[in-house]
Amino acid sequence: MFVVHEKIPFPRFNFIQEVDVRRERATGFFEFALDHYFARAIRPTFRVAASAPAHVEGALARLGFQRRACGLTLLHAVAPGTTTAALPSIVVRPARASELDSVVNFFASPPEQLELRRQIEVAWDRPGADESLTPLLALRDGEPVATALLHRHRNTTGLHGVATQPSARGRGVATALVARALRDDLTPSGQSLWLAAEHPALERHLAPLGFHSVASYSVFDLPLNAELSLPPPGPPGPARWRPPRRSSTGGA
Repeated sequence: MFVVHEKIPFPRFNFIQEVDVRRERATGFFEFALDHYFARAIRPTFRVAASAPAHVEGALARLGFQRRACGLTLLHAVAPGTTTAALPSIVVRPARASELDSVVNFFASPPEQLELRRQIEVAWDRPGADESLTPLLALRDGEPVATALLHRHRNTTGLHGVATQPSARGRGVATALVARALRDDLTPSGQSLWLAAEHPALERHLAPLGFHSVASYSVFDLPLNAELSLPPPGPPGPARWRPPRRSSTGGA
């Protein structure tokens, strides 16, 4: 699966997922994929499932991609409808329209914030059919310390971009935010909530809320000093022999 967002050209919004390709087709697949992104000056990431064949990682290494220390774990829970946040000092609620800049500040550096703000605003204010977007904020003493984007499509809800200020990490703030997303006003009782966790400890912290792992991925990306180019194809070789095609009229 290819995800491309040309207006927000950083890896969180541009990635290839579920990479599982046969060895004899790997070269063509990676050349096509990288041509697609490099033509737009985008550096994609590759999310490779744990079940993918070993040669996929080798092909990515030859192209200059490096494995991140932490991958992604896809977590799933069924909303109980009664979950509450466990931190009395933290208020978690849907963001107000006037707080959109506070949400965007968690996700992007200043040069990238304007376009990201536009995209969130459109999805929030004018969603597509059968979907909705709800930015969440966790506040301590009235100041934002964490955020996430809750996206619902029909009966499935995903919690994306859970981000916490460094000074608030390790204190249960992210867990409180996820617990709030499971409340029935956001995720109706009995419906699924999905979350891609970048840190292994998150699965352990969220287990009491009913989350369990359903898939895991290794993530590969290019170093910042890598050039956006494919390696040379090598010296030209002889034409490959192909068997003659049968006549369409049925003759020999």
